[in-house]
Amino acid sequence: MPLHLVKLCVGCRDIAHLAAFQKGRLEATGRNAHVTRMVPRRAKEILDGGSLYWVINGLITVRQRIVAIEPFVDDDGVKRCRLELDPVLVPVRPMPRRAFQGWRYLDDADVPPDMDMGGCDDELPEEMRRDLGSLGLL
Repeated sequence: MPLHLVKLCVGCRDIAHLAAFQKGRLEATGRNAHVTRMVPRRAKEILDGGSLYWVINGLITVRQRIVAIEPFVDDDGVKRCRLELDPVLVPVRPMPRRAFQGWRYLDDADVPPDMDMGGCDDELPEEMRRDLGSLGLL
């Protein structure tokens, strides 16, 4: 059973904003990665199909599969960790999540389900989908 990470998406307004930011980073660096300070000790479990779940505006809103975890030392000699992410952003049913620092582990049993993109959910504006999800109506 895979293990996942959950992280605040600081500075992003919505999924489209995150997608645009990551597209720019990919064009600039050739990588779709997120750099953190700490290396997950349970990396093997994460790499067994785990995803990074992004919290946007207080709700877990979207996920990306983690394809690699790469510890490294930056130019200032500080140990860091690069989480290489699949470029596909998968919207999930919005789930409230309080603010926290860094990232947290998220067990497979506790993840929100992916949005059913075959129904009418894909026609709703993201803000409305987020509001309905926070009210438990989606």
